[in-house]
Amino acid sequence: MAATYCLGRASIALAALLLLSFGSFAASQIEVTVENFLRVLTGRIPPSTPRSKRLLSDDRSNILIYMTGHGGNGFLKFQDSEEITNIELADAFEQMWQKRRYNELLFIIDTCQGASMYERFYSPNIMALASSQVGEDSLSHQPDPAIGVHLMDRYTFYVLEFLEEINPASQTNMNDLFQVCPKSLCVSTPGHRTDLFQRDPKNVLITDFFGSVRKVEITTETISLQQYSEMESKPKLKDWHPPGGFILGLWALIIMVFFKTYGIKHMKFIF
Repeated sequence: MAATYCLGRASIALAALLLLSFGSFAASQIEVTVENFLRVLTGRIPPSTPRSKRLLSDDRSNILIYMTGHGGNGFLKFQDSEEITNIELADAFEQMWQKRRYNELLFIIDTCQGASMYERFYSPNIMALASSQVGEDSLSHQPDPAIGVHLMDRYTFYVLEFLEEINPASQTNMNDLFQVCPKSLCVSTPGHRTDLFQRDPKNVLITDFFGSVRKVEITTETISLQQYSEMESKPKLKDWHPPGGFILGLWALIIMVFFKTYGIKHMKFIF
């Protein structure tokens, strides 16, 4: 199982969500759970959570969520120990929309019966792609005889091959992405859903979700910046003075301890 996201504040910035790699965003296998995944999406995480493990998005962010692994009709397995359902995923996306955590969201899933995972989506501005229809299996690609397993899934292989040809100035749109893995190559039948998305897919560039070129917002307003001073940023410590009677009380305590320890006959050594 893997899940990644791509987000940007009026731009796109690559990151990773609950993965073992992808830059500074690292997580152990113990952390990759359905609960943690949903908490990161919805922002329901403890205040002590570091920025590297937060989804720092807002209502101007385009988010890409890619998931792959073993699945079935309406569910995807996490590490073969638990499952996330299409209803849980749909409700999480609705919470994100209500909390203004995305502008547009692209969901891609490569698993058996993948189309079942987006059937329950009901939130605006979501475009979804799947490697197979309900009742179909998604097959693997590139077997390695040395280790006895396949290295990649078919749908992921052809999508990656397609994306490797995309550059920041590319005008390739989402309709082109829909065609990258026909049944003759994938064996399964890839599907997509666009009825929740407000824009026409042919007007949505691939680089709106896959890219790292930042869009600049230009303003004609003058912004005055205050000069930062390290001395001014630190609060000044006030001079401390002992409260009235403090010294007298301290001496009384010393005399009492001395008297109790040595007796009254040694009191003369104090003065």
